[in-house]
Amino acid sequence: MPTSTPAFPPASQMDILFSTDQIAKRVAEIGREITADYEGQSTGHPLVLIGVLKGAAIFLSDLARAISIDNTFDFVAVSSYGRARVSSGAVKLIKDIDNPIEGKHVILVEDILDTGLTLSYLRGLMLQHKPASLKIATCLDKPERRLVPIEADYACFKIPNKFVIGYGMDYAERYRGVEDIRIFPENPPGH
Repeated sequence: MPTSTPAFPPASQMDILFSTDQIAKRVAEIGREITADYEGQSTGHPLVLIGVLKGAAIFLSDLARAISIDNTFDFVAVSSYGRARVSSGAVKLIKDIDNPIEGKHVILVEDILDTGLTLSYLRGLMLQHKPASLKIATCLDKPERRLVPIEADYACFKIPNKFVIGYGMDYAERYRGVEDIRIFPENPPGH
């Protein structure tokens, strides 16, 4: 059987890595941490959360509501995976931010920090815009996969080198709406 057709087992058959309750608790904690870090550091502008599409959209919306100081958000889109489960290593910007961030406090929000190539590329790009500060928040940190030296300032969970889906994260554009975070099987049925 050709392996070019991806198999999509039902999410209900996958092991749960983090439940909706665990995710909500950690996002609330990170939100409080960010609030504490930025309270009283006003630049006259709201804190800007820049989400990396599409995976970070759900995490960003929950995080924005967990931060109790004024914040706004913007989005960037990059391409590095395509339909593969492994990053190609080549990162290209597909959508840039809509609003200027010069002189503003900015947090890049990513669903998962693994090789670090995407975030390293985006951090360099954002720093060219001269923000007042730039930090990184990620839902998942997969340090075993790191190829470049970059760390998140805020991370909900450190995870082993497993492929995960749910809570915005996909496999070939499927499973983004799964509420919890699950481990995608290494050898799904049909492969």
